[in-house]
Amino acid sequence: MTGKIYIVGIGPGASEYLTKKAIDTVKMSDYTVGSTRAIELFDDVQNRIAFNVKDLLDKLDEGVKLAVDGNTVSILSTGDPGFSGVLNTVLRLSRENGFPEEEIEVIPGISSLQLAAAECHIQWDNANVMTFHGRENIEDILPVINNGKTTIALPSRKVKDMAKFLIDNGVEPERKVTVCERLSYPDEKIVTGTLKCIAESEFTYMCIIVIEP
Repeated sequence: MTGKIYIVGIGPGASEYLTKKAIDTVKMSDYTVGSTRAIELFDDVQNRIAFNVKDLLDKLDEGVKLAVDGNTVSILSTGDPGFSGVLNTVLRLSRENGFPEEEIEVIPGISSLQLAAAECHIQWDNANVMTFHGRENIEDILPVINNGKTTIALPSRKVKDMAKFLIDNGVEPERKVTVCERLSYPDEKIVTGTLKCIAESEFTYMCIIVIEP
């Protein structure tokens, strides 16, 4: 008997951004796969399979195989599974393991991008929305950076490296930029300054960068 896979969006990081659907789904699952930080957001977890960056694929594959064996498995994805999440990876592993896609349900979550747009009062359906997580082709930002819209991006490298890249490629050093760091956490920080200023500052890897038109 085939099991069930739920790909569960867990929001930007704080438990207050978990949806009731996410909480109820994890509670009824036989196994929950996710980073230690993600799993600890939930009070009621039956069997935990925690991963880190190095063993991510192995643990996701283990979760899919458990579903093939008839178990109900929740796979936790930071933010929303469809935006810099694990959706495509889980779908690929499911195909490789012969698990039917119709037995996969995606539980959407609130992404840090949405939270950044809210904090900055941005109507984000009219913004350039980009992610560079796991990608090196940062130059893809260049064709849109001057199209008159706000650009909201998840950088793949350090924020200051992206700022330097933009300056080196002709974007005005005085361009207004806001960096939203560790959104929803107690040490959340939102910094607004020029691109030049941001290029000279240090931030953690958990950031959203908002570039004004």
